[in-house]
Amino acid sequence: MDDRVTVVILAAGLGTRMKSRRAKVLHEAGGKTLIEHTVDTALSIAPAERVFVVIGYQAGQVRRVVEGRGVRFIEQTEQRGTGHALIAGREQLEPLGGLVVVYYGDCPLIPPSVLKALIEQQKHSNAAGTLVSAELEDPTGYGRVIRDSAGRVLSVVEQKAGTPEQLAIREANVGIYCFRAGPLWKHIQELRTDNPANEYYLTDMVGILKGAGYAIDAFRADHPLELLGINNRVELAAADRTCRERKIQQLMLAGVTVVKPETVTVDGPVSIGIDTIIEPFAQVLGHTRIGEACRIGACSVVRDAELGDGVQVGPFTMINASRVGAGAHVGPYARLRLENEVAPGAHIGNFVELKKTRMGAGAKAMHLAYLGDSTIGEDVNVGAGTITCNYDGRAKHQTKIGKGVFVGSNATLVAPVEIGDGAYLAAGSVITDPVPADALALGRARQVTKEGWARKRRETTRTKA
Repeated sequence: MDDRVTVVILAAGLGTRMKSRRAKVLHEAGGKTLIEHTVDTALSIAPAERVFVVIGYQAGQVRRVVEGRGVRFIEQTEQRGTGHALIAGREQLEPLGGLVVVYYGDCPLIPPSVLKALIEQQKHSNAAGTLVSAELEDPTGYGRVIRDSAGRVLSVVEQKAGTPEQLAIREANVGIYCFRAGPLWKHIQELRTDNPANEYYLTDMVGILKGAGYAIDAFRADHPLELLGINNRVELAAADRTCRERKIQQLMLAGVTVVKPETVTVDGPVSIGIDTIIEPFAQVLGHTRIGEACRIGACSVVRDAELGDGVQVGPFTMINASRVGAGAHVGPYARLRLENEVAPGAHIGNFVELKKTRMGAGAKAMHLAYLGDSTIGEDVNVGAGTITCNYDGRAKHQTKIGKGVFVGSNATLVAPVEIGDGAYLAAGSVITDPVPADALALGRARQVTKEGWARKRRETTRTKA
């Protein structure tokens, strides 16, 4: 018997209860969109070429989010129900045979282990399909599993179509199925829209297959809250919290110290090396990679960055889309705004901002500086208050500073400008021209001191009063 697995993820709807203009599956939990979560789960049980995402509302955006994973797509241009989603993909799916696993794209917490157990049960069953059910305290909104007196599954009745007696049943169908492809495709055209929503319900396949003489099994879930879909922002927040708790626990078990973990935010794709310490209220987001034995200071935000081993990030520091080499220090209160590269051993200090700047090994900017569109060589010292003036009102320009340069406090470097190796820029200078290697450059007015001027001004002011 063909037991190869095909996965179909239903992700074509808007999700009206989210009160959003974005498709529901494009909302995020734990640093990934809901559709990314569900596709990644599917890839744990089937190869990418046998994973299909049914798209409809905002199809282009949904496709762009996950197409890099190699999965395939089914266009459901009309959203006429869950059964209609499979009908729309029949031409692509039917030739694949095997087992067809179906679930929703808004279920970010489904453990792969549940899907694997569902598939194993179906493999060893003569049933045409197996659905996942769960005993819920409040099953409102979910289809109810109807059984006969012997406990065999007869059908699933949707909330809108159920009688009061049926709606009193607490065993709910959570919307996860594993069908044998043959019976499914043989009978799927028997789905009808004679229901209050005028839709093709996939749940009706249970009754259709039973009526055709097939058995239907149910797989009872032990932890139903992991399987339920997201319907509103409250449930989205709960899913986000669960995702992040799982991530923090995974990191701590892998050798990362997280101080006050209930305050720390880490996205799912993040990787962090052993013996790194994450201080309270830090956020590590996006696709950040952090090496071993680092320290991420309290209230810092690190997003889509790469930090080498031994990097020290001071409190209240922001690092975005930048690379920081081993042993470098950044912060406190520093900002690496965009596309920076800080070489090993460099120091970026208090209230220093970098934008598209490369700091060489051992270079230092310890206080109150803005360095934009700059290349700064090894062992450069940048004094407090230094600014690279990179924008002329129309275009950005580069500043190049060679090795071993000393930049005095409050220096202003008007780009484009180049400073040679070993040069010395005097404090308070405005540098507009190239400076040769080992030269001293001064660009400030000569000081003038007028003895007694202040006293005379005060006396004149009193006389006028």
